[in-house]
Amino acid sequence: MQFNKPLFWDSKKISLWSILLFPISIIFIMLTKFVKTYQNFKTFKKPSIPIICVGNIYLGGTGKTPLAREIFNITKTLGKNPAFIKKYHKYLSDEIEMLKATGETFVGNKRDECIFSSILKNHDVAIMDDGFQDFSIKSDLSILCFNSRQMIGNGFVIPSGPLRERLNAIHRADCIVINGEKNLELEKKILKNVGKKQLHIFYSKYKIKNIEKFKDRQLIAFAGIGNPSNFFDLLKEHNLNIKKTYSFPDHYKYNDNDFEKLKYDNSTKIITTEKDYFRMSKTQKNKCDYVEVDLKIDNINEFKKIIKNYL
Repeated sequence: MQFNKPLFWDSKKISLWSILLFPISIIFIMLTKFVKTYQNFKTFKKPSIPIICVGNIYLGGTGKTPLAREIFNITKTLGKNPAFIKKYHKYLSDEIEMLKATGETFVGNKRDECIFSSILKNHDVAIMDDGFQDFSIKSDLSILCFNSRQMIGNGFVIPSGPLRERLNAIHRADCIVINGEKNLELEKKILKNVGKKQLHIFYSKYKIKNIEKFKDRQLIAFAGIGNPSNFFDLLKEHNLNIKKTYSFPDHYKYNDNDFEKLKYDNSTKIITTEKDYFRMSKTQKNKCDYVEVDLKIDNINEFKKIIKNYL
């Protein structure tokens, strides 16, 4: 599913489009409530292993997959044998491949079946990349991801805005990870929706691992992710020489003609995100390179302690 995010989604002013689409948002909210009620009435056998859900409310670009990979590594250091759980959607092949590059990944139409399959292969922790809106799964630890730049957008539920649920859904989370700079305004909006529940808030940042490959080079950067501007800003923050940038829809499937549009000469290197790179053909991969990043979590020892407690 290729998707260009509407500009009005992140506007701080209420746009005419948000108002016109609001009735559809109401229907979407009602459907979500119906699904929640239906799934809560169904009986699902609780798996015998801890389930960690890494999800979001803001649609795309919040860093779920990198955080899920970091949690995978953390649980490994705690002596566990984790596995990734991912619901199958063809357009998510890039995220699936990223997970597989880190550890064993179980993909299927039903997350609960994937979890039980992982147990049969002796895994003792299930890490769900996405699934906060899957009410059939009772997670032991639910983590919500936000980005400090986009925050909650205009605050409306899709299609009037970028939210998959109303903000009061935050009360179901146990932990929040905000990617980017400290944002007290966002924290205030989050805490307003948790009532008396204790909620842990952490911040994370990306650090480029293979930066030496790109230093002292003229670069053309392109990305087809939820928020391409975040990727371009990351490159600039690392003082890389970005000559030009190109944005594509989220989960965009590249073709050879796209690379012809990326104007460059022999002195210019074309770079993209790891996520984009994973959904390219072999021929396309030979025409560019990708930026490897590490996710650094502030107060990492406290974050590890929380995960250990839930395990």
